[in-house]
This record gives sequence, structure tokens and C-alpha cells, in this order.
Amino acid sequence: MKVLHTSDWHLGMAFRGRDIREDQEYFIEQIKEIIRREQVEAVLLAGDVFDRSIASAAAIALYDKAMTDICAALGVPVLLVAGNHDGAERLASCNALLQKAGLYIAGTLTREMEPVSLGDADFYLLPWFSLEKVRSLYPEQAESLQTLEQAYELVCSRIRESFRPGRKHVLVAHAFVVSAETSVSDRSAEVGTAAAVSGEVFRDFDYVALGHIHRPQNLRENIRYSGTPMPYSFGKEEQQEKSVTIIDTSVTNIRGEALIMPLIPLHERITLRGTYEQLISGNGITERQRQGYVRLEIEDIHVGLETFAALQEVYPNVLEIAGKRFEQEDSRITMTLEELEEREDDPLTVFRRYFLDTNQQEPGEHFMDLFREALADYEKEVAEA
Repeated sequence: MKVLHTSDWHLGMAFRGRDIREDQEYFIEQIKEIIRREQVEAVLLAGDVFDRSIASAAAIALYDKAMTDICAALGVPVLLVAGNHDGAERLASCNALLQKAGLYIAGTLTREMEPVSLGDADFYLLPWFSLEKVRSLYPEQAESLQTLEQAYELVCSRIRESFRPGRKHVLVAHAFVVSAETSVSDRSAEVGTAAAVSGEVFRDFDYVALGHIHRPQNLRENIRYSGTPMPYSFGKEEQQEKSVTIIDTSVTNIRGEALIMPLIPLHERITLRGTYEQLISGNGITERQRQGYVRLEIEDIHVGLETFAALQEVYPNVLEIAGKRFEQEDSRITMTLEELEEREDDPLTVFRRYFLDTNQQEPGEHFMDLFREALADYEKEVAEA
């Protein structure tokens, strides 16, 4: 059977204060089209469906529509595990009822793990878990469990004991595997080995559909991260081609014959570098880049509010701007749109930044007092109007 592997949707995420729900709706529509076109028979969603454990109403509505469209309208079952960002108990509520509609959810780890059997394959759903969780489930072995690696080995060995001959065995998991390459947006992936496990714990599975790391990548012969369906950070993620993975459980080497199906983001995420004149002119910059989520690095002038406002006219979705500091010519400062909006609510800070931008020095107390008097007169006029 043909199965689509995806993960790390992070519904409800806001980037630098910007609502990106429209972007998330866009990749979900692409995934639904791939399901139809490729005649996919099941979807594996390997965790971090939401960006927060208590998801917003808008994020829940988007999730509800996506699952309804896939499970009900398309008639394709979804097998989903909770990630470290998800509220596991909330996500798995009404699980038995939802299974009748084709939505299978593993919220928290349980001692007994029954596979979801579809076609020629048995799918095991392994949500994000901690060492303490495994110790509580296996109290008779708690003292011998000293590392997360040992916990994973125990859990996966129990699963392997239940393998049925003649079936393909697919694991859906949310985990940090040693040697996986991270991106800036992998803010919850801990680099220390205490939070990472080796790929060896997943041996003997025909395919391991992983979530948690945002860069699409193969690890071992049987292990793959699908990555996020859209870029969530600047830097390395700008260069990554986002995608979903389609596997066929009927072939001998499942991952070896997997199809990588690219996803096109609604807004390109890009860093543009140059002098102020080069960037403000927009020469050599495509319309798609100009309309994308942009980080600007200005090489020759200081960053100020007027600079940000002028460049925002050219790049309407600019999220960050970097330039020289006034205090140290060889150092740089970065401002985000969120910071700019915060300063707009604080007139004294706006004036201080404007004065600094214009005169290349901090305003003295005399100028601050004059501004406070002018501000008070203005607010009085507004109140009396």
C-alpha cells in the first residue's frame, strides 16, 4: 500500500509576531492534492501537529478541517503520534471514537501497544516520551533504566516481540536520533546525548517514519525524517526543499524506493544582503523574493526605525533587518518587526531611537524633557478634541 509520511506541522505557530495560518493552509492543500494524485492509502503524521501544548482556537480549527478532509472526504486514514510540542492528553481525547472515522492517535506511551493493521503492514505508533515515563510503565525494570537510549531499547524490543510473520512493520515516532542535522527552528531538539538516541534502537523495522527534526533527511537504511512542510526559520532552512515522503509497503526496500514529493511554500523565506541602495532599489530581486518572508542584512548603514519603514515599502513581509550599531561600527544589530511594533507603543523609546538614528548619539535629558512636554500637550489636545 502507498503511505504518505509527514510531520512537524506546528499549527498555530507565529513567526516574529506574524500569523502564518495562510501559509499552513497552503501546504495542507498541497498534501491533500498529493494524496489524491498519488492515490495514497494512509497518512503518517509523526508528531508536533501543534506548536503549543494548549493550541489556539484557530490552530484547532485548521487541524479539525485537515483531518476531516483527509479522513472523511478523501477516505484516507491518518495515523498520528504526539510530539513534544503537542498536548498529548488533549490530542488523544475521544481516541476510540475517532478511530471509527479513520483517525488513529497515540497521545502518551502505554505499556501495551497494539499496532494499526492496514493492508500488508502493521503500524506502531510511538509518541514522544521521557525516561521517567518508561520507568513508571515498567517499575520492575526502573532501577536498570539509566538512559533514554535504554528506555527506547526496552520499548522497541517489546514491539519487536509482537511482530507477525509475513507483515511489513512500520514505526511512526517522534524522537531525536543521534547524527540528525538540525535547523534553527529545531528549538526543542537538545544537542546533548542525554536527549538523543541511536538509530540502533529502531533496528528490524521495515520503515521508521520520524518527526522532530525539521530538515528532511535519511539516517539509516530504514529511517527517515520527513521534515517540516514549510520553512520555519532563516539560515539553513532557506536552502532546504520541503517535502512529504511516499513509501510503498509492498516493495522489499521500502525507504530505498521512497518518493520525495516537493512542497512549494506560499511565501519564500530568504535572506538578502547588500548595501542600503542595492536593497532599496530591489534590482536583481524577483517579485516572489520581494513578497517573501525576508531577512535583510544591510552592509553599509545603521539600523533605525526610518530604515525599517522605508525597506518595508519594498519588502512588505520583511521580518528582520540587520545593520551596524551606532556604538560600535564593527558590530551589528538586528531588529524584528515585532520589536518595531512594540516600540511604536512606547513614544519615548521611538523618540530615543529616532534621535539616535538622526544624530548618531543618545538624546540628553534636556531633549527628553522637551519631548515629554510636547507629548503631554499632544495627548491633552487629543483628549479635549
